[in-house]
Amino acid sequence: AKVDVLVLCCALTDQTTCMIDKDVLSALGKDGIIINIARGSILDEKELVKCLVEGKIAGAGLDVFENEPDVPKELLGLDNVVLSPHIGCCTPESFDNMADHVIANFQAFFSGKPLLSPVGED
Repeated sequence: AKVDVLVLCCALTDQTTCMIDKDVLSALGKDGIIINIARGSILDEKELVKCLVEGKIAGAGLDVFENEPDVPKELLGLDNVVLSPHIGCCTPESFDNMADHVIANFQAFFSGKPLLSPVGED
């Protein structure tokens, strides 16, 4: 394999659902590591578990899961997996930025200006 570490950080869309399947995982090879900080459904979780258990890839780092908050039980006992509870964005800087953004939206709203991040009615 030409890729030793594959980091998933894309949006979940119809095109990216289960984008990382058996073929992609197999292409990583026995030394390959996959890290998912995007969305759980981008990765075929059942195939990932199988590849990890059978040693077809070296390991995984997962911050997201297909059916959160449920984590596949098979992953919990594996030595080649690092799991975190969907906190990849939880840094002091990100919390400061979120707070600033909320305050700016409130200021815009109460002064009759357009919101920075309006939520559509779709």
